[in-house]
Amino acid sequence: MSTKLSALDEFNDWLGHHALCAAYFSGPDCSVCAALKPKLFELLQQRFPKLVLGEVDCALSPELAAQQTVFAIPTLIVYCDGREAIRKVRGFSLGQLAGELERPYGIFTGE
Repeated sequence: MSTKLSALDEFNDWLGHHALCAAYFSGPDCSVCAALKPKLFELLQQRFPKLVLGEVDCALSPELAAQQTVFAIPTLIVYCDGREAIRKVRGFSLGQLAGELERPYGIFTGE
């Protein structure tokens, strides 16, 4: 389950309340975004269930996307204690992402 985020203050509040979270930036007319999203969300729910997930529609919130320096979609940004730890843009490997997430996930969740 993910949280829809659309305003900068809402995003900053969400970011401040979660030690380990990820934001998925996408758009309504992006076929790569639509194809990647279900696979990505399934991976995160199954292997990293304590990772809090947020979604940003860049068409509705271009200023929020620009504030996070998102200029290409889809983009996934993983934050640890409010700081960017991992950034994946466009056609990225879910296997590689899972490998990169294992260490920070273990540190923040104790698993």
